[in-house]
Amino acid sequence: MYLYEIRDILDAEVIAGKSRMNREVDFAFGADLMSDVLAFVNERTVLLTGLTNPQVIRTAEMMDIKAIVYVRGKRPDTASLELAEENGMTIMCTPYTLYTTSGILYNAGLKGIDQLGVVK
Repeated sequence: MYLYEIRDILDAEVIAGKSRMNREVDFAFGADLMSDVLAFVNERTVLLTGLTNPQVIRTAEMMDIKAIVYVRGKRPDTASLELAEENGMTIMCTPYTLYTTSGILYNAGLKGIDQLGVVK
């Protein structure tokens, strides 16, 4: 699924990386625990989270995640956005909860990853 499709499906605002909306992702993973992201996520995954601190960007950088969607209308601070831009990431915000965001993307055909790392 292309990032511009995710933007449209989630009524999301793109706040960083607008020029990179043609990137494609194969999976979505929702978490507020960055240790879970480190354990289960692979590249070509969009991260869904409500956690807005710079550690989210650092974790995404380590896992080669190029897109993050912040849920519940949350927005990262300026330092996090600058770090995301430095790392070529696309950052979006959606008003939906993590649960609803995950369900919307799943229903649209984006696959998820369970705790065993198995694609569903």
